[in-house]
Amino acid sequence: MLDQLRRIAIFAATVDHGSFRAAAQALRLSPSVVSHHVSQLEDQLGTALLYRSTRKLSLTPDGERMLEAARAMLDAAETGLHAVAGHDREPSGVLRITAPAVLAQSELVTQLAAYSVAHGNVRISLDFSDDRRDLIGDGFDIAIRMGELKDSSLMMRKLFDAERRLVAARSFLDTQPGLSSPADLVDRDWLELAPVWSERPEFRNGRRRVVVSRPPARISVNDAHALFRLTRSGAGLAIVPEFLAAADIASGTMVHVLPDWAVSPVEVFALWPANAPKDGLVRHFVEYLVQGTRPADEREGC
Repeated sequence: MLDQLRRIAIFAATVDHGSFRAAAQALRLSPSVVSHHVSQLEDQLGTALLYRSTRKLSLTPDGERMLEAARAMLDAAETGLHAVAGHDREPSGVLRITAPAVLAQSELVTQLAAYSVAHGNVRISLDFSDDRRDLIGDGFDIAIRMGELKDSSLMMRKLFDAERRLVAARSFLDTQPGLSSPADLVDRDWLELAPVWSERPEFRNGRRRVVVSRPPARISVNDAHALFRLTRSGAGLAIVPEFLAAADIASGTMVHVLPDWAVSPVEVFALWPANAPKDGLVRHFVEYLVQGTRPADEREGC
């Protein structure tokens, strides 16, 4: 039984690190020993767990089920070890976090500041960028992502929905009569956020749903802040996060176009490596964010 548990742990490490060689380095074993243990586990179970090629490994259907069981086993063991060792002390260490540049204007920054104040032994390194960083390759502990996620071996938790609004400068709307429904948007001047322009926005009014096909944009940018500034300058219509436009809408400089129609929000997630300790700093921070973005009556202890 002990040998079997060891093989299961080595199998999980192989998947998490992406190769026998990388797992061997992390476990301080030779690649041949790691490969041998995984092969022994497959022989014992009578099924293949990994597809092997010269470039990469991928899970078989049985491998996916085995990985789920392996992680449950390792999480249980880690929880027990932390309980016995008394790991309820103040969190400490360094967190390297990457996030989309636009979120530098959101409540996420307030949450980050609050966490730093509450946990003075934690150092936080923040990377706000419109280039999507490689979480593992660039050495980050946590990546904040917006929008639809591709299938990934990373762990993830949803943090919040970023509400969006269709907005325009008041000066632009003075030249655009007849904007009363989503159908009126088809032949107007739009500004394009290049990474997501192919997505057709959905407008909602009660039970009504309208998907709008937009014409080619007059201006295309790859930065949400630039998109917003162009919109504020009167260059056209744009869909932007509500937190970017709130102050200008309140002042009357900008206008919420079609205020009776809501735009589908963008989901915001935290992602981190699957082999991060269950009770470690990364998960402590993610749980803090999750709690902070829930309504007050849903938070633990409230």
